[in-house]
Amino acid sequence: ELPKKEQLPNDNYRVGSNLRVFLKKVREGPYRGPQLIVSRAAADLVVYLFENEVPEIQDDIVRIVAVAREANPPGRHVGPRTKIAVDTAERDVDPVGACIGARGSRIQVVVNELRGEKIDVIRWSLDPSTYIANALSPAKITEVKLVDPEDRQAHILVTADQLSVAIGKEGQNVRLAARM
Repeated sequence: ELPKKEQLPNDNYRVGSNLRVFLKKVREGPYRGPQLIVSRAAADLVVYLFENEVPEIQDDIVRIVAVAREANPPGRHVGPRTKIAVDTAERDVDPVGACIGARGSRIQVVVNELRGEKIDVIRWSLDPSTYIANALSPAKITEVKLVDPEDRQAHILVTADQLSVAIGKEGQNVRLAARM
């Protein structure tokens, strides 16, 4: 079963078409055996797609640290979007570049599978200020001041021309960054 809330708005489902889905739950059905609940909206689906497309992730050279996804955003004028934070322990490997691929070839496969969903691949950082600035990309952040690290509160300074980019259409960029 693919419940409505687990579907993507850009998908069109037809009998006989192939879809990659994430298995969320197996329920024992009263009649015909187990019932599979699958999702096209789960963040784990994005992780699965990147793991299959990026050899450096398969080889544990690059790791996915965090994923935030709005597959069915609340606004009317925004589409699905995902932010994925990646890292590596190897100095000579660019984890973001590995996920994007030559001329965007790797990320394009994932985007195509998700029917054109916007995906931001960002660099994870142990430093909270750097990580916050990266998570708010594509906005250019002037400064990040950690107010209360325990409560995960920070003040972010941006120039006037970057404010709308940092917030994103209907607040989507800042919502996803906050979840990262």
